[in-house]
Amino acid sequence: MNNQAWLDQVKEEIIDPAREICDPHHHLWERNGSTYLLHEMLADIYTGHKVISTVFVECAAMFNADLPTEYAPVGETEFVQGIAAMSSSGQYGDCRVAAGIVSFADLTLGESVRPVLRAHVNASPNRFKGIRHAAGWHNIDLIKNSHSNPVEHQFLQDDFQAGFLVLADMNLSFDAWCYHTQIPDFVELARNNPEVNIILNHFAGPIGIGPYTGKLDDVFRHWRDEIAALIDCHNVSFKLGGINMKRNGFDWHLRDRPPTSDELVERTAPYYEFCIDHFGAERCMFESNFPVDKDSVSYSILWNAFKKMAMTRSEEEKGLLFKGTAERVYSLS
Repeated sequence: MNNQAWLDQVKEEIIDPAREICDPHHHLWERNGSTYLLHEMLADIYTGHKVISTVFVECAAMFNADLPTEYAPVGETEFVQGIAAMSSSGQYGDCRVAAGIVSFADLTLGESVRPVLRAHVNASPNRFKGIRHAAGWHNIDLIKNSHSNPVEHQFLQDDFQAGFLVLADMNLSFDAWCYHTQIPDFVELARNNPEVNIILNHFAGPIGIGPYTGKLDDVFRHWRDEIAALIDCHNVSFKLGGINMKRNGFDWHLRDRPPTSDELVERTAPYYEFCIDHFGAERCMFESNFPVDKDSVSYSILWNAFKKMAMTRSEEEKGLLFKGTAERVYSLS
């Protein structure tokens, strides 16, 4: 459903419009009546903030139906490589959409995932950076499992870990997506693989629905105590965002009007502040998670909220949070 009219009810002056931004997490798709491709992405980007580049993250879009199942996700890399080439033509403005590409490969293939990863590299030798094998799992149906159909304790399965070792061997990154209830498993994975460049998505998915409804403060305290174990895992970076999804429980999408940037800061800032304070700006990057978070907030309001949360940080920290960390982690510059 197109909610643009609802989002347009809230407008704000753009804060610090000259600050360069790399948005390190968004999707592109055309499925189930929903279209979010280059033109839709640029319509959000060109609303006032200076986004100069982005990183695409897999969403099971445009898998190649003519390839064997394990190779089908290479179609998504081919698809995004084409969109990135369009953006790089300069005909669509200064932003370089999908300057980095994070695709899917099934790590449960173990060593056999290596030729699949090579196929991704061949499909995008200049932009493919690594993979995400989403592992979000919960035993309650309302809390939907990730689209990759993970099993319980996915990160700790022997076949998954065998495939994970191939990433290190090929110098590819791993984007991790799980729920806050799975943080101990993720910590074990990160500690056991210090040579792998790991990027934790969406604060490890704090859940605010189902049995967690009305318990946002309890969830935050549990999350805070668990996530702190990553302080010495210097191979782990953090994407700060993706916390305005329906499953996070803030219920922005149920309101008559979308949130202002001040409201976003008031409700969600503790997550951002904890990560920056404990892990450092050099390991943190703001992310939009569009169009998923667009169910709750517009692009311009979201980045205004990020800028307000970073207002008291040094200029060096701001540079890292908005661009520098993402460029380093994904080797974009």
